[in-house]
Amino acid sequence: MTAWDIQPQGVQGQLKVVGTHAGDLEKALTALVTDMQQAATAAGTAVPGSAAEVPLQGPTASGKPLTQKASGPVGAALAQYMTERQKSHFEPMAKRIQAAVIGAATATNEYVEGDLDQAKEAQDAARQVRLDLLKELGGKK
Repeated sequence: MTAWDIQPQGVQGQLKVVGTHAGDLEKALTALVTDMQQAATAAGTAVPGSAAEVPLQGPTASGKPLTQKASGPVGAALAQYMTERQKSHFEPMAKRIQAAVIGAATATNEYVEGDLDQAKEAQDAARQVRLDLLKELGGKK
């Protein structure tokens, strides 16, 4: 039979390392999004003098009218790029990391449970052998 050499504490330590790196990745992606938004704003528009805020159409709550920065073709392209990257790369990457961490933790827990089950079976078998031996010795007076 093949022997396993899984150390649950080692797996737990590695999962913590992965969690730290995943947090670093999240910070980097957040910085990327912020930088892209700033780049889109700084790119301006194709129409001179239209970099001001544009009022939004439709009913609004009382108070200051809602506005948004005018966006030019570069800003629109950056927004589209980020939207596509979010769908095709960032979300699947986060899901794969999460699935790998959960899978490793689940597999390790199952390994530990299997070890405990085997230990219980071995103890039960040893106890049964002992009882059988005592019965044999008790019957041969």
